[in-house]
Amino acid sequence: MITLEMMPPMMFGGLVLAMLIGFPVAFTLAAVGLSFGFLAIHLGFFDLNFLQAIPGRVFGSVLSNELLLAIPFFTFMGSVLERCGLAEDMLDSMGQLFGPIRGGLGYSVILVGFILGAITGTVAAQVIAMALISMPVMMRYGYNIRYITGVLAASGTITQLVPPSLVLIVLADQLGKSVGDMYLGAWGPSLFQIMLFAGYTFLLGLFKPDHVPPVPQESRTLAGWPLWRKCLMGIIPSAVLIFVVLGTMMLGLATPTEAGAMGAVGAIVLATIHHKDFSSTGRKLLIIGATTGGIGTLVGIFLAEGLVFKIAFAVTYLAVVWICLEAVRIPGLRDLIKQGYRSTMRLTTMVTFILIGSTCFSVVFLGVSGGEWLEHLLTSLPGGVWGFLIFINVFIFFLAFFLDFFEIAFIILPMIAPVAQKLLAPIVGADAALIWFGVMICVNMQTSFLHPPFGFALFYLRGVAPREVKSSDIYWGAVPWIGLQIIMVVLVIAVPASVTSLLGKATAVDLNKIKIEIEVPIIDVAPLDLGPAPTNRQ
Repeated sequence: MITLEMMPPMMFGGLVLAMLIGFPVAFTLAAVGLSFGFLAIHLGFFDLNFLQAIPGRVFGSVLSNELLLAIPFFTFMGSVLERCGLAEDMLDSMGQLFGPIRGGLGYSVILVGFILGAITGTVAAQVIAMALISMPVMMRYGYNIRYITGVLAASGTITQLVPPSLVLIVLADQLGKSVGDMYLGAWGPSLFQIMLFAGYTFLLGLFKPDHVPPVPQESRTLAGWPLWRKCLMGIIPSAVLIFVVLGTMMLGLATPTEAGAMGAVGAIVLATIHHKDFSSTGRKLLIIGATTGGIGTLVGIFLAEGLVFKIAFAVTYLAVVWICLEAVRIPGLRDLIKQGYRSTMRLTTMVTFILIGSTCFSVVFLGVSGGEWLEHLLTSLPGGVWGFLIFINVFIFFLAFFLDFFEIAFIILPMIAPVAQKLLAPIVGADAALIWFGVMICVNMQTSFLHPPFGFALFYLRGVAPREVKSSDIYWGAVPWIGLQIIMVVLVIAVPASVTSLLGKATAVDLNKIKIEIEVPIIDVAPLDLGPAPTNRQ
């Protein structure tokens, strides 16, 4: 006889078994959830009316979720920028800037990976673009092949953590936290991770200089101001786009969806100005629009948002519209935008179906007391809070061998978030607990792109690498970088301030000192004249 206590572990085991068989995750989640739901109805754990919560949550929490509207905008932005030539220009200029020093090409890949991560948000785009451009150059100058494959794959996964990462948006939604706070919490670990990657390259240059040799002088075609000009031409537009997307969100000027929409338009503008067929009229309007935008920003900051402010930004908007029309005029950019639409639709549809499937599973799981079972299991671990953190991180690390980060976020996080809030609140405060936990999980899930058997960054690399690059070199090359990411997870656990230091401090309130004083104003009103008093009549 199946008891209520047996249902949660049976559901979890059935889900794992169904996934190992190889069915698509979205349909597996829905099938397992509904199957156990009808079994629970048959056994009398709840009635059929309980399953009415599934369509209610699908239409109320999934299809009507305004936060998830940001996903297609950021996906489109990354899809456009991955093909517009920005990566090629930045890698070429940064490679020549850092080329004279040992590991210079590695530093350029890490730095460009960080910048692209802040404006694209997609791992596939970065790994493929940087591998196609940098791998032949690094091989030509004698870099160790395992270092080449490792640094390219790891630098592509930086986009998982650097805002405006899609992962952080999904985590914020599943944990019920603000996207802006999640972005603020991720900045510290993302910068530390860049330092770790650069530090590993530096040590490799000290102890194994033949692995990361400098680029010979005769191979560097640019120097002085022309080189710096090319670097700035790649960095400045990217920095402007980063501010438009992230700055407006963190300053409270735009919601994540609005910031994503501006990012999508900004990606089209950035792709257009990098295209060789961009007209001279468009370049003039670009300069005028950038100038008036700067003037409008200064007027808005230091003066009132009056007529000058409105006129300045009206000119900027007209320049943006003109540049977008130029993108329609250029055939190559028209095709690029169409490809962006297609990839955006595929990813958005995948996310939606996984969310619908996970809703079917989670409703039934909670209906058979799965939440209480999981809370008891996690709170009874040895070591208390630190035992919980170690167990969850090890569990997700191994789970990422088989599941994508979307699947982990939609299946696992809703189950463990209440337990994490309860256990971590005494350490960093109730407001920052889930932010710290979410960023920690995000750093951990970066490894899912690097370790076998389903390390997608390694698959992307294998697809574009030359034939002489062995698959064993790609897999072994990723091992040191996986170690660096594990070190990053340990640092985030050991130093919560790396995440919480940028977050707003919660205001401490002593409830015993709160006094509620209500003053009722006395209003002088003339007495009502109701006429003479009635007399008693016989």
